[in-house]
Parts: sequence; C-alpha cells; structure tokens
Amino acid sequence: MADISEHKENLAKYTPGINDAALEKMAKTYALVMSNRDAKNVSCGDPAEKETVRENFLKKKLGLSDSDSDLDAAIEDVCVTMKEDRMKNRLVFYYLLADKYNKLGVFA
Repeated sequence: MADISEHKENLAKYTPGINDAALEKMAKTYALVMSNRDAKNVSCGDPAEKETVRENFLKKKLGLSDSDSDLDAAIEDVCVTMKEDRMKNRLVFYYLLADKYNKLGVFA
C-alpha cells in the first residue's frame, strides 16, 4: 500500500474532509507517475501540462464531457487554490479536481 501521509497532509490544507479510500486508490493508480521527479508535480504555467490534465485525467479517467473551456476553468481554479504551493503535487491536484466534479467514487 502506498504511503499517503505526505499527500494527506498537503491535501488537508485545501479540503476539510478527505476520502482516505479514494486517496489511497489514487496513490496506487499514480504510483509510477509520483515516483518520477519531473512528473509528480503539475505546472500551472505550462499550457501543454494543463491540456494533458484536461485530456488524460478529466476526460479519459473521470469520463467528463464538459466543454474544454469549462474543464480549463476548473483546472485554473485548482491552480488558484494551490497558488501558495510552488510545486503543485499531482495527486493533490487530481484529488481536488475529482472532488470538484464529485468523481472521487472513480477511485474509491
């Protein structure tokens, strides 16, 4: 089982109630990505990165069919929420997006 304590501590800054089961499943799902120093953070200043989050996470993983502009706005909202973190942890970023769309059940 992946150790989620670091992610949980980081996530607690942004959301009061954490779905441990969903976070654990996300940690398992993205373990390989999280082990890669270059991939474990989301760069909000990189348009290609935000497009990857939109296409691969929001559309493919969560199955969302909202317009690109709506999905991009949600990504930007999470960028603003996490603005204090220079390095935006991908797992926390994805959790906040999944929570925003009530899609944590995909991982639970």
